[in-house]
Amino acid sequence: MNGGDPYGDAMHDAVTVRMSAPPDRIWDLLSDVTRIGRYSPETFEAEWLDGATGPTVGARFRGHVKRNGKGPIYWTTCTVVASEPGREFAFGVGASDKPLNVWRYQLEPAGQGTDVTESFQLAETWSLRLYWALLGWARGRTNRNGMRITLERIKAEVERPADGGGNPSTST
Repeated sequence: MNGGDPYGDAMHDAVTVRMSAPPDRIWDLLSDVTRIGRYSPETFEAEWLDGATGPTVGARFRGHVKRNGKGPIYWTTCTVVASEPGREFAFGVGASDKPLNVWRYQLEPAGQGTDVTESFQLAETWSLRLYWALLGWARGRTNRNGMRITLERIKAEVERPADGGGNPSTST
């Protein structure tokens, strides 16, 4: 990140990728948690809970995670904490009133495209501070790589030409 860490804490990181697509189109993809398996290297599926059908603040979903892409495999419950179409989507992992981790996507118009930033912020708990002190170097690298992969996969989808399935140069 440029400048100082706005969260004032090493238990946070962010990756930004510029995409040649409007913010609303990108937001539609990243806020649809049922599509997460197409983009994330760790969370391979998700489903809305409690009758929720979309990204409204307070909506809950659960994600099926394969930690580090290898295991263990588990379900985790998440709660939407920010949902502003075309600008921001964020969710907390764990208890809705005290999430252990908040994942956030922020979209900023940039020329003819959009800068999309994915970030995480771990909660200020003694157990997470200890975990981060011991394993943060490895998990931080995994998270950074995962965020980049996720954003690059979304970029590939939103930048894919919509040519109706045929390549005009080979049509007769």
